[in-house]
Amino acid sequence: MNLVIDIGNTLIKYAVFENRRIIYDHSFESGLFLSKIKELFEKYPRINHAIISSVGKLDRKERDVVALFCKVHVLTSQSKVPFKNSYATPTTLGVDRIALATAAYYQNTRGNTLVIDAGTCITYDMVNNYGEYVGGAISPGIRMRYNAMHNQTAGLPLLEPEELLDFIGNSTESCMHSGVINGVAQEVDGVIDQYQSRFQDLTVILTGGDSHFFAKRLKNTIFANSKFLLEGLNCLLEYNTN
Repeated sequence: MNLVIDIGNTLIKYAVFENRRIIYDHSFESGLFLSKIKELFEKYPRINHAIISSVGKLDRKERDVVALFCKVHVLTSQSKVPFKNSYATPTTLGVDRIALATAAYYQNTRGNTLVIDAGTCITYDMVNNYGEYVGGAISPGIRMRYNAMHNQTAGLPLLEPEELLDFIGNSTESCMHSGVINGVAQEVDGVIDQYQSRFQDLTVILTGGDSHFFAKRLKNTIFANSKFLLEGLNCLLEYNTN
C-alpha cells in the first residue's frame, strides 16, 4: 500500500492506494496531523511507502511522524519525473503542478492535455503529445477574488462563494457573485479556447476544490476528476521508489 499526502494552502489531504487504486481518502486541518496519521496507520498497517507534497514550507516534524511508520519521499523539484520538463525555471515549479503534470502524462501519454486546478489559485498546466511539460498559467482563485474585493475597497462585504441564479446581478452581493463565479467560468473557457487553437485533440482535465462552481458553466468539454492530484502523487511515488 502507498500513502500520498498533499499539504495545501487550506487543507491537508491524504489517500491510501492499493494496486494504483484509491481505497481511502480524507482531508483535515493542519492542527490534526499527528492524530490523523496515527489513526490512519492503525487502520492501514500495511502501508510501506509514502510521499509528501507541500505547497508551503514542510514542517520537519510532519515528515518525521510519517517516517516512524514507513519510508517517506518528500516531493521536490529534484524528484524524478516521467515527463520532459521544459519549464524555464524548473526549481520554482510548484510540487502540486509537478503532480498534476505527472497525472496528465500517465493518463494521456501520447496526447495533448491541459490540467486546470481550481484551488486557492487556479493553475493551468500543459503536457503535450511529446510527453513534454511546457508550462501554463497561475490565476487568482475564487476565494482570493472575494477577499480582494473586500480588502481593497471601502464598502464591499466579504462573501462566501455561492451558486448563481443569473449572470446578471441585481444587488451588490449578487453582482459580486456574478463577477467572481461567472467571471472565472468565462476566464477558464477563454483559456481553453486559446490552448485548443494551438494544440490539436486537446484533453482538458478539471480538478480542485472549487471546480464544482463552474464545471457545468463551461461551454468546452472537460473531464472532471477531483482526485487527479492524488493520482499524480501516487505515480510519482512509484516512479521514485522503483
